[in-house]
Amino acid sequence: MVARVCKICGKGGVSGNKISHSNRHSRRAWEPNLKRVRAVVDGTVKRINVCTRCLRSGKVKRAL
Repeated sequence: MVARVCKICGKGGVSGNKISHSNRHSRRAWEPNLKRVRAVVDGTVKRINVCTRCLRSGKVKRAL
């Protein structure tokens, strides 16, 4: 869960309980929706992991 982090906003995975219909609890994880994109970082093109929320909001300058 450590490596799946957005380089822009820092969003990472969280964990909690999966609860069945019979109310049994078991552990599960929610991972962020990350995409590996080519982006302009400090004037150079790099491949970074970015969440789709940052991509949609325009916080990332894509390299074409």
